[in-house]
Amino acid sequence: MVEIAEIRFYRASEKPYGVFSNLYRREIEFEGDRFMTAEHAYQAGKARKPEVKAWLMAAPSPALLAMAAHGLYYWDVSPGWSKLKFDRMRGVLRAKFTQHPDLAELLLSTGELRLVESATVDSPVNRLWGEVNGVGENTLGIMLMELRTELRRERGGQEILAAE
Repeated sequence: MVEIAEIRFYRASEKPYGVFSNLYRREIEFEGDRFMTAEHAYQAGKARKPEVKAWLMAAPSPALLAMAAHGLYYWDVSPGWSKLKFDRMRGVLRAKFTQHPDLAELLLSTGELRLVESATVDSPVNRLWGEVNGVGENTLGIMLMELRTELRRERGGQEILAAE
């Protein structure tokens, strides 16, 4: 059996890789607005009505924002969200990691290791964006690895290998 080298992350408070969580508190600018976290920037695109967006943005924590956004009624969600959300997430991640050089350095320092959002609660959302007990699409992890490759290419192919 071949062991796959990987980095698992989930809680924003975990050191050092909690920064890969969208709930990690680091302000970003996206589409001309400032957001408390990447989760805020992502979820801001989900609301169809300005008052729903304002309600989401007023959530007292990124975790409560995520819970509220996942519970929106169909008629409160922007048309086409199920297709648009992936491009939005890519844009949000690019903003987060290009606006904060220390976060970009940490991402680059992971070398070629597989990045996995490793959730603890089994749900369709957690299995889409990450894995639960090794099962899921790990979309967030894949997007982070794609961004890592893009950042490395933009820096002229500079290789930064993860410490073993």
